[in-house]
Amino acid sequence: MKKIVISALVAAAAGYGGAFLFYQQHQPAPPPATYAAQPVNATDTPALSSASALPATRALAGPGEDFVEASKISTQSVVYIKNISEHVYRQSFMDYFFGIPGQTAETISSGSGVIFSPDGYIVTNNHVIADADRIEVIHGKNSYEAELVGTDPSSDLAVLKIEADGLPAIPIGSSKDLQVGEWVIAVGNPFNLTSTVTGGIVSAKARALNIVKEKFPIESFIQTDAAINPGNSGGALVNKKGELVGINTAILSRTGSYAGYGFAVPIDIVKKVVGDLIQFGEVQKAFTGAKVVDLDADIAHRLSLDLDDLKGVLVTGVQKGWAAADAGIRENDIILAINDTPINSKAEFDELISYRSPGDIIRVKWKSGKRIKEADLTLTNRDGTTGIIKTQIYTSKYLGADLEVVSKLERDLFAIEHGVKIVRLYAGGLLYQLDLEEGFIITNINQYKIDSARKLAEILAQAHGRVRIEGVSKSGRKGYYSYYLR
Repeated sequence: MKKIVISALVAAAAGYGGAFLFYQQHQPAPPPATYAAQPVNATDTPALSSASALPATRALAGPGEDFVEASKISTQSVVYIKNISEHVYRQSFMDYFFGIPGQTAETISSGSGVIFSPDGYIVTNNHVIADADRIEVIHGKNSYEAELVGTDPSSDLAVLKIEADGLPAIPIGSSKDLQVGEWVIAVGNPFNLTSTVTGGIVSAKARALNIVKEKFPIESFIQTDAAINPGNSGGALVNKKGELVGINTAILSRTGSYAGYGFAVPIDIVKKVVGDLIQFGEVQKAFTGAKVVDLDADIAHRLSLDLDDLKGVLVTGVQKGWAAADAGIRENDIILAINDTPINSKAEFDELISYRSPGDIIRVKWKSGKRIKEADLTLTNRDGTTGIIKTQIYTSKYLGADLEVVSKLERDLFAIEHGVKIVRLYAGGLLYQLDLEEGFIITNINQYKIDSARKLAEILAQAHGRVRIEGVSKSGRKGYYSYYLR
């Protein structure tokens, strides 16, 4: 009897033990842990036995108190910007034709800006103030009506001016000296939360995103994992010294909110753009007359390029009569350096040229076949000269458009002899009703040569019956539109 009891106890223990092991092995894995943000004392040194004991590595490895002073310096220099625009809505074109008044609606959007000088100059993104009827700048408890000094859509920058003195201008740093892996903070007003500071590192430099929809965009962004959200646009990217190193511009996201990476215009580009807008009202862009693209193994193979490496950028086109062509640079040559600075991407090439002005001389090193060549290039403006450019905008209320004569650069690029470009369209105007787009270049109307904005306005004002408008789209496609005007 005793043996039977002992056997039963052993069997029961074995059964419970097997069940326990089975249960442990088949338990579902616990969900990923969520680590709440904790304040880190810079004087504390946590004892860690292994890397697995550090689930929140950045919080412990960060700059700690270093950002306290940088935040104090930069937050007082970042402003809140309101874009106030009014839209007139009509039920139909007949309301406009018969002068029936429409309904006016006010739209308000917001963003950030940075105080660039004590006397009231403020830099922000062009898209923050686009189409504004009024711009309001809020700094602390003060509110100011802002004047738009100028914009540069190709770099997505704009300069505002408010009537104030003694403002806390932000210290200016250098994006050239900024290193990948360096700690930075983003300061702005995301989701209307004013003076918000987030931290991260520089993830990459000279990043091109193809988001600037201009004919000659400048895209060489600083990439950072400091959180940037809607409302941060136009705000400051700051190093640990509290110096401005970039203007926050874009995020990479499928939802419209922060998803890991943000992008900022480098301060060395910003300084050139802001200086030109304040002094001349527009940016004095410099051009070489050479079009370049990134060089990779696939392109090298397709073009049968005999290369030892993939350094440099590939020249895909050279405009006759411009600096690059005069220096002897040809299609399929590879530009290696500018002023002894190596070039390995189109973004780097565009950024280095963006620092320059018409009339500047640069030293270019390039490879043509197996030969390495060098020459000095004198950069020119969009009209092929070295003088100061001042765009002449003609505004026609009847056409509902801002117009300008097309530059020599675009005439050469599109192989046209003349033309007038639609810079901006206003709802209700004739060109808007004809469904033409901003950036379209009108070259001929009913076979009449269009070489001035005034002539364009006069011809369309007198036109009746069948009208044929010829031109070039902003993508370079030539075509025509046919209309019947009463």
